[in-house]
Amino acid sequence: MSIAANQSTTATETDFLPLLGTDHLELYVGNAKQSAYYYQTAFGYRVTAYCGPETGVRDRASYVLEQGKIRLVLTTSLKPDSAVSDHVKKHGDGVKVLALWVDDARKSFEETTKRGAKAVQAPTILSDEHGEVVVASIETYGETIHTFVERKNYRGAFMPGFQAVDKPAISEPVGLKHVDHCVGNVGWGEMNQWVEFYENVLGFKLLLTFDDKDISTEYSALMSKVVSNGNGYVKFPINEPAEGKKKSQIEEYLDFYQGPGVQHIAVATDDILYTVAELKRRGVEFLHIPGTYYENLKDRVGDVQEDFEAIRNLNILVDRDEEGYLLQIFTKPVEDRPTLFYEIIQRRGAQSFGKGNFKALFESIEREQALRGNL
Repeated sequence: MSIAANQSTTATETDFLPLLGTDHLELYVGNAKQSAYYYQTAFGYRVTAYCGPETGVRDRASYVLEQGKIRLVLTTSLKPDSAVSDHVKKHGDGVKVLALWVDDARKSFEETTKRGAKAVQAPTILSDEHGEVVVASIETYGETIHTFVERKNYRGAFMPGFQAVDKPAISEPVGLKHVDHCVGNVGWGEMNQWVEFYENVLGFKLLLTFDDKDISTEYSALMSKVVSNGNGYVKFPINEPAEGKKKSQIEEYLDFYQGPGVQHIAVATDDILYTVAELKRRGVEFLHIPGTYYENLKDRVGDVQEDFEAIRNLNILVDRDEEGYLLQIFTKPVEDRPTLFYEIIQRRGAQSFGKGNFKALFESIEREQALRGNL
């Protein structure tokens, strides 16, 4: 049974685009088989479904990986002249689809397109012996798309066209639970345009704003705004560069991704100490935070349930807001281009995004940029 079939489906009547959560994230990659092995071995995902030549799909292969409520789809082209190949050639491995789980894909498509969204795929019914899935897609920043997925009448492994995979897991899960938020990078002066898109077209609300005074170092800066849907299940921070002495991380991303796209995916855990220790043991690389960050950490954030020495040893960041505190850490890019990376986050009540950690985080990113010769 799919993850979605096990989750509740409540939505507010006043929300014209009620979202039930993130359905899946599809990445276009150069070699899906090898990428799937990396995510299984390092992150503890399990392959649950597959499509490709063996299932009658002739132009691509896709592997569905799951852990907790997170569902990643890794897709590679089997032909040199395809949309997937073109995407990988231009961007490298990256997120193509931010899929949103809905009760009514047709209505979601109609409501967003009449408000100005550009259509990618009209509502389409996919069916097999397990039922039917309705999908429809619209454009967002860069070449990224949102796909509305209605799966209330489906009981298969993922969706029609895929076959279930029932093989033993390569490695144990590391405790990842769900997608907390997905961050997009856009070009100079484009942040407000895309914030307005989410407000006007998808009915999101502006949750938080960070300007270049909040997110800056001696050398670089950026600006960010966070939009969220009505029930808070889906949050999209959107970044743009700001003027600084040197090239910001957003500019570096835009250069290497060749345009706007998804910068990082934040995934939640209930035990960040275990999750990060296990990821490091398996070879996942994280940004290094200097020891000076931890000198007055307890004074800055107060008491926490976790051991401060373990937090320091694992290089985890901590921040507190009015509702509690959070712990977070960021991987280095998971491909050779300095583009997509992951955030591991544990929330102890806090609903913010670690504003108190921005300076230490971005100085760490700048050190990596300098090593790459891109600062």
